Amino acid sequence: MLLGMVSNIVLAGPPPTIAIIIDDMGHDRLEGERLARLEQPITLSFLPYRRHTVELAKLSHSLNKEIMLHAPMANTQHFGLGPGGLSENMNQAQITRTLRRALQSVPHVQGVNNHMGSLLTQRLQPMDWVMTELDQYPLYFVDSRTIASSIAGDVARAHGIPSLTRDVFLDHEQTEEFVDRQFKLLIQRARQQGTAIAIGHPHKITVDYLEKHLPLLDEQGIAIATVSGIWAIRNDNRTMFANEKKQAIVPAYARKPESNNSAAQL
Repeated sequence: MLLGMVSNIVLAGPPPTIAIIIDDMGHDRLEGERLARLEQPITLSFLPYRRHTVELAKLSHSLNKEIMLHAPMANTQHFGLGPGGLSENMNQAQITRTLRRALQSVPHVQGVNNHMGSLLTQRLQPMDWVMTELDQYPLYFVDSRTIASSIAGDVARAHGIPSLTRDVFLDHEQTEEFVDRQFKLLIQRARQQGTAIAIGHPHKITVDYLEKHLPLLDEQGIAIATVSGIWAIRNDNRTMFANEKKQAIVPAYARKPESNNSAAQL
């Protein structure tokens, strides 16, 4: 009888779990500080060399947020990339040097995702150069998937880099109604898939929404994790780089002037 009872026990897995990445960090100190001080473990992705990148990344890390580099990459509409941008005209040495310096400019960086990039992420050679450099360090890569034909995640995986892909954009329309609809879609995807990843931005509407709704996740049976936490759930709680020798990123927090060029999300 005891054996029969034991055989019917089902071990519960983790609850549906979401991760939220906030891109374009570094411009807005006020909204950046609000995001850093959220109790939940969100992930903050910083543009290199922006006015508040260093101070906000340090603050966010001290408050247990996960830090990423939001690497500017060439887009199909040729909007300006700003400092640290990776363009289609660069050779391997230029991409390697620019990306390495951008990584060094963001304190406590653990991962990378693309800012814009609808052009560059479709091209095999520059993506191979990007991933060759990223593979030197203990970093994961998230394909922001700003275009459906992106191959960035595939190239990252081919290099053995822990890689994930964005499921939902939260706020490309800046209304509370739209953010609410996208947030509910994120939860639906997590219920269907087990985990799901959203990308948002440090708009006041988005921060207001997250401050109000993230504390309500528990009562909905939804967990929230960092990006590396989502990767662990998907990979049987393995440590990303337990048996791999990787170089440390040597910090170099030199500030460069911001570009006046526009940089829409493409």
